[in-house]
Amino acid sequence: MKIYVGNLSYSVSQEALEELFNKHGEVEEVYIPTDRDTGRPRGFAFVTMPNAKEGAAAIAATNGQDLEGRRMNVNEARPKTEGGGGGGGGRGGDRGGRR
Repeated sequence: MKIYVGNLSYSVSQEALEELFNKHGEVEEVYIPTDRDTGRPRGFAFVTMPNAKEGAAAIAATNGQDLEGRRMNVNEARPKTEGGGGGGGGRGGDRGGRR
């Protein structure tokens, strides 16, 4: 189970998250994305736990919990949507103003 952990302090380490989630079961991976330009953490992470039951228990136990002065937002990660966001649709065409 892949778990999203949001509202993290920029100083939270992979080790701290692994230690926190290990209390609820086996942690397979902790990933903290960083900003491409600055290299700073982006304030969220993903924790992968192979056992869904343990993952659900970890979510229930850690959601809303304070970690390094910030209240975490923890839930099951949603799959990435194709296209990466905003729609758009066709631009241009007849805008009116005919004479």
